Amino acid sequence: MELILTQDVENLGFKDDVVSVKNGYGRNFLIPTRQAVLATSSAKKVLAENVKQRAYKEAKLIEDATKIADTIKGYEIKIASKTGSGDKLFGSVNNIDLAAAIAKAGTELDKKFIKVVGGSVKRLGKYEASVRLHRAVVADIIFEVVSE
Repeated sequence: MELILTQDVENLGFKDDVVSVKNGYGRNFLIPTRQAVLATSSAKKVLAENVKQRAYKEAKLIEDATKIADTIKGYEIKIASKTGSGDKLFGSVNNIDLAAAIAKAGTELDKKFIKVVGGSVKRLGKYEASVRLHRAVVADIIFEVVSE
């Protein structure tokens, strides 16, 4: 089944991509949740026209995303957490904690665009995360988990 995505879908594609998925996934999940529409010939023509008109706006979005990426790469992010024996944490540090730390530093980001490499962090030390600001702009940042 060919579909046109109406919003970004994790591990599938970005908005306005034409994707091919299994019939059940498209019919039972993507279309009812309004994340995709059927890719008919008329829908593809409308999509092509919209993409052509949006091309110059896209350049500005990429420029803004690059500025934000340069800003957050310059941050020295330290997340304080309670520790147990050795360097193990009580609980874990994940993308929600990292989004809060970046917001405290001065840039608001949505937590769903942040991915901590390796999932959640359960020990003290330096770690890496990737922040997807735009489909063409991904910033890799380094943060440190320190003891409270």
